[in-house]
Amino acid sequence: MKAYQPFIYSKLKSLAILLLFIVLIQACSSTKYIADYQSIVKKVTIDSVDKRFEEQAYNYVQKDIRPPSAFSINVPLYNFFNTKDGRYKTNNIRPFGTPPAILDSTLVEISRNQIQKFLVGKGYFAAKVKADIKVKDKKAEINFIANQGKPSYIDKISDSILTKNVNNVYDNVKPTFTRLHNGMQYDVDSLTYEREQIYRVMKENGYFYFLRPYVNFDVIETDKPEKVDLRLNITNPPSGPHKQYNIDYTHMLIAPSPDGFPDSVRSKLSKDTVGGIIFTDFSKRYRRNPIVRYDFLKKGEMFDIRNENLTFDRLYELNIFKNVKIDYYNKDSTSNKLIPIILLTPQKVMSNRVEGEVPFNGGTVGFNLSNTYTNNNLFRGAERFELQIKGGLQSRIGNGSKPFKDIYQRDFSVSASISVPRLIIPFYNPELGGNGMPHTTFSSSYIYALQKDILTRRILINSITYDWVETKSKLHSFTPFNFEYRFGNLQTENIDLVTQLNNRYYIDLLGRKDLTLGMKYTYSLNADKLQQLRSFIYFRGAMDIAGNMLRVVSNLTGSKHDPNNFLEGSSTLRDYGTIFGLPYNQYIRPEVDIRWYKHLGGDRQFIARLNSGVGYAYGNSIAIPFEKKFFAGGSNGIRAWQARTLGPGNYNREVLSSDVERQALFGLDQLGDLRLEANLEYRYTLMKKFFGATLKGAAFVDMGNVWNLTQNPEDPYSEIKMFRLSKLAQQVAIGTGVGFRYDVQYFVFRFDIGLKLKDPQFLGSEQWVISKLFSGAKEFKNNYNASHGPDTYRFVQYNFGIGMPF
Repeated sequence: MKAYQPFIYSKLKSLAILLLFIVLIQACSSTKYIADYQSIVKKVTIDSVDKRFEEQAYNYVQKDIRPPSAFSINVPLYNFFNTKDGRYKTNNIRPFGTPPAILDSTLVEISRNQIQKFLVGKGYFAAKVKADIKVKDKKAEINFIANQGKPSYIDKISDSILTKNVNNVYDNVKPTFTRLHNGMQYDVDSLTYEREQIYRVMKENGYFYFLRPYVNFDVIETDKPEKVDLRLNITNPPSGPHKQYNIDYTHMLIAPSPDGFPDSVRSKLSKDTVGGIIFTDFSKRYRRNPIVRYDFLKKGEMFDIRNENLTFDRLYELNIFKNVKIDYYNKDSTSNKLIPIILLTPQKVMSNRVEGEVPFNGGTVGFNLSNTYTNNNLFRGAERFELQIKGGLQSRIGNGSKPFKDIYQRDFSVSASISVPRLIIPFYNPELGGNGMPHTTFSSSYIYALQKDILTRRILINSITYDWVETKSKLHSFTPFNFEYRFGNLQTENIDLVTQLNNRYYIDLLGRKDLTLGMKYTYSLNADKLQQLRSFIYFRGAMDIAGNMLRVVSNLTGSKHDPNNFLEGSSTLRDYGTIFGLPYNQYIRPEVDIRWYKHLGGDRQFIARLNSGVGYAYGNSIAIPFEKKFFAGGSNGIRAWQARTLGPGNYNREVLSSDVERQALFGLDQLGDLRLEANLEYRYTLMKKFFGATLKGAAFVDMGNVWNLTQNPEDPYSEIKMFRLSKLAQQVAIGTGVGFRYDVQYFVFRFDIGLKLKDPQFLGSEQWVISKLFSGAKEFKNNYNASHGPDTYRFVQYNFGIGMPF
């Protein structure tokens, strides 16, 4: 297995060379696969169009005659896989790349006509567009030449609205949305927008039967050159003036089974009307109140389409119905009462999901396997119960060792949670749900972790969390109760005395038993836009505070420090408060993640990210809990480093006295109290059709590190682990790389290749390890491996993951 990683590197290198070869050979060869009477469109231009509208006008060119960009490999790949005997295949087309743009006079004429209509819609009423086609050596260029003429402007705007109440509603709300004003250039898109807004406003103000065709515009010529008058018309239906409707009682019916409603239901409808709702559950599975709570169509209120949409969304978000349908019944034509009928089809209540993954990072390989049981209606009120059992291990590879021969880490956990679709707060019942479904989650988990030859650690966690939505873009999560009991068993016989003294606080932290009681709060902005190609700022801030309440209790009881909870001989012993004979943690731990997403057009996007966190222990603690410390590296961070192998500061593992200690402390000695990280990433599309999905690419630069905040006088290397602003440039790691994302819409498979540029574990100019890659790489790696064994140096890091890194 010594050649395991070089083998992968060789394969990737061969693939890259193959793709480059395809591009170079196939890029200009599409013409040889078409018939003599055909041509490949190489260029499409649009002349004499106002610069404001050039991009929009180009969108009206039919896609089948648009040539790909100069650097696209879609057409070469299509040619490679879909040609036979010197011609394009007509069947058994493989989903690789896209076909070339073949000249089609019919599509050219459609494009010309659409561009001309577009210009007319922008106020150039006399616009004419012609198409000029040039063909040479089976290569075509299309030039659409526009004669726009002068634009027309709106001189006066009037309206003719036949129903007085409709007129009043429109006049009151118009200032909030209209784009129409005297003197503006005529624009059919603005008229369409006005029609849509009028339709929306009427639907929000009781006009249930209002339709878009009731809104139209008249364009009236005037004596003034390039001036027109505009008249808005809102006509009446044949039955007479528009009528506003109010909500009567609501029927809410749940089908007998997931198969839906049969043609005839033998059971009778309920006769009980509570709060204006008649609730009938043919399945006999659900309690009334948890369901009807999210019916926003209230009796006596005016019909509002927003309440219908709100009811529809929230009932779906209960996650117990596979189909939600809302109909209306009007008793007679003279009544203005609507009877909503909400039809709900239940989904399968229980499910079981088995998942597995094989995390592979450079010199390690492992697997995680989990089984999750879910019950979506535990107490017949849409309560979601989850029970998950998860286990995994991690093993080193390389240096001749076989996979899973050198297992250094084992993990096991069992967790259970109940999520209720409302906020359960004593003596308070907030009206929430207008923008999203609130939840109260009760959770408990047990975690077991084994680090070979050094540590066994167990953690018991219990918490209550409230999640609610302020707006679609503003999410809140508050955990008022978070209780953690952790107890570790440290095998100090495998760590020499010098290392123990140098890492006194750290060793104490791993081996002791302690309690944590605290609270957490998280706020996120624009998380709903993360999957969208647009420009926006994303923000996520979190705060974790613990120990203050226990400190008050401890002071009141006068409890003292128990020296048995710390290693003997520590010079840091002082009076610490205890609860039930155990020390408790007191700390504050804020985190912030801020990103700037910039859409660059098409499928291209640029992201700049700053991620930072700090943990500060005070009062009853000298260090934050082990699990609360920060690490650098990994597939979602600085991708040129494996997770937990960077920092803190300028720390170099060569200072550990033996290979045994480096192996035992792997992943444990490179944590910190402070993390600063910055990422720059450019995303784009490589191929739209690649094995039935989209293949996307990325280029990135990552930088950052972790540091300690307090200095340990017993550790001679404490200074290089500390954060010093004056030494920031010397202690920042820098990596770069490229990535591939296989996007199948529902999720993304990700493969990133990170390359180290600057490594802070070295000194001076030696930090720029990229220079070693091209000169003396073998000697550099041999020297490093000899002094850092069993650690080995890797310039390139491979990261596999699911989902985007950020």
